[in-house]
Amino acid sequence: MRDTNNHAVALSIIIVSYNAREVLRQCLQCLQQEVRHCAAEVIVVDNASRDGSAEMVSAEFPAFQLYRSDLNLGFAGGNNYGYRYARGEYILLLNPDAFLTPGSLSLALQRMQEQPQVGLAGARLSDPQGHLQPSGRLFPSLLNEFLVMSGLSSRFPHSRLCGRFDRTWANPAQAAQVDWVPGAFTIIRRSALGDAGLFDERYFLYYEEVDLCRRLKQQGCQIWYWPELSVTHIGGACSKAVSDQHFSKSGSQLTLWRMRSALLYYRKHHGQFIAWSYAMLEIAWNGLRHLVRTLRHKHTADTRSVIQLMRQAWRDTKGGNDSPLRPW
Repeated sequence: MRDTNNHAVALSIIIVSYNAREVLRQCLQCLQQEVRHCAAEVIVVDNASRDGSAEMVSAEFPAFQLYRSDLNLGFAGGNNYGYRYARGEYILLLNPDAFLTPGSLSLALQRMQEQPQVGLAGARLSDPQGHLQPSGRLFPSLLNEFLVMSGLSSRFPHSRLCGRFDRTWANPAQAAQVDWVPGAFTIIRRSALGDAGLFDERYFLYYEEVDLCRRLKQQGCQIWYWPELSVTHIGGACSKAVSDQHFSKSGSQLTLWRMRSALLYYRKHHGQFIAWSYAMLEIAWNGLRHLVRTLRHKHTADTRSVIQLMRQAWRDTKGGNDSPLRPW
């Protein structure tokens, strides 16, 4: 289904969904109200869902564009697929489990029009209970990995050192120029994508927005966190639909897929030695946790699993050089 109306479109909203019918319905219901206040089109890319998501969109939201992929393309591939049909001067990427508060869409468009130096921006994310989620972050590094892995970042969130990766030391009500923002809600200037390119589809899930923000910054674009844009984000709705993978409850992520993408990122932007160092850090830290738990006669299956998954991710990506065939 495609909207054939040729009127001018300021904003193209792309939603990539996989087996997330119920939250997708809520997301689109929110959008129905918001798009009335700006010249916007809504593009839904169904990533080979099996739960009737596409049929629901077609039946209940006929004004929105629906494109079905026969293959799960992942987040990067799905958004690139939707981008083919986007006509807007600005592109908004929205997760199916992200719900806009009234006025956020128009305000995001206004901010981008007022600040031409901004290539990409994100919103203030919070869970349904109102707890803040990481919304403006630093680029990954071995130091940042260690701070998160060791728990120091969560234990000392107000420290500029320990809380550096998620900027938990900063005032969440203050706008800031950051390294990258999560893809749950991301508004992008089309002209900036023309210079930097679209998502790198080697990242099936995770790190694709980090990679894109890095390339945008290299082109001279600014990345901003705008707290006046408020979005409720459940997190992990599509990931939880994958039933045969180790799922990290703390980060709502698929562990093996996260590790694969991390290796691809470190190898691409920092070289083979840093990619190897990241893998060794994961193995060494979880090996230490395994030893401590064994000495305390505590359950150790999870730490063993993480070590095995890291070794598998290294093999699967050939040390961060290659991406496995889609879908992962």
